[in-house]
Amino acid sequence: MPTARTTQTRIESEALLLRFVAYRDSDVIATFFTRTDGKIGAIVPAGRKSARRVGGAMEPMHTLHVSLEDRGRELGTLKEARVVVQRFGLVGDLDALDAAGTALRWLRHVCPPRIPEPRAWDTVTGLLDTLDARQHPPRSALAIAALRLLADVGYALEFEHCVRCGRGCPPGKPAFIDAARGGLICQSCGGAPARIGGELRARAADITRGEEPELTDEDAEELLVLVDAAMRAHAGGEG
Repeated sequence: MPTARTTQTRIESEALLLRFVAYRDSDVIATFFTRTDGKIGAIVPAGRKSARRVGGAMEPMHTLHVSLEDRGRELGTLKEARVVVQRFGLVGDLDALDAAGTALRWLRHVCPPRIPEPRAWDTVTGLLDTLDARQHPPRSALAIAALRLLADVGYALEFEHCVRCGRGCPPGKPAFIDAARGGLICQSCGGAPARIGGELRARAADITRGEEPELTDEDAEELLVLVDAAMRAHAGGEG
């Protein structure tokens, strides 16, 4: 009986390292978020024995160029990796490092395998560059990127209309909000346990439209609570 022919392709792409875990005696399994093909898992043969096999590039936060052998299976095989964008300013700042790690964790949980997400790529690499340059406070930068990331992958929070009946909320007014259900819920539709102030609601709506308003530390923390609830709802309990 003839054996089926396995189609083998090579993926060449910029990538971010999302996860790196031991596998078998000396191999590792890496999870990458690639610019061209989305999230991909790959075996790194003898990855624990020799960093030279992958160019010493198995570090998160930097942008890599990876070469993956792909046979259409769940896991590809990493053939080469090298750093193409270094972010040493980021890795030297604990607050920035924490913000970046949170964003990469969200990517790993909310993006399905092998689905290109070019807007999510731009959002997260843009956040990493911002954190590296120390242009904004890390938590504020993370809050802005987080709302955009939700929109990028199809889970945008609605800050102007009730997600159940579609009724608009008057500008400047506080509103009930349930991030796990997608955004505002008016009182006629039962409301929600949480509320968001009118000014912050307007700034959040501006962020989802691509603007970059100034956020206070309190604003950022309130928005990150909402984002975390949304991520948990859409990632099977993983925040």
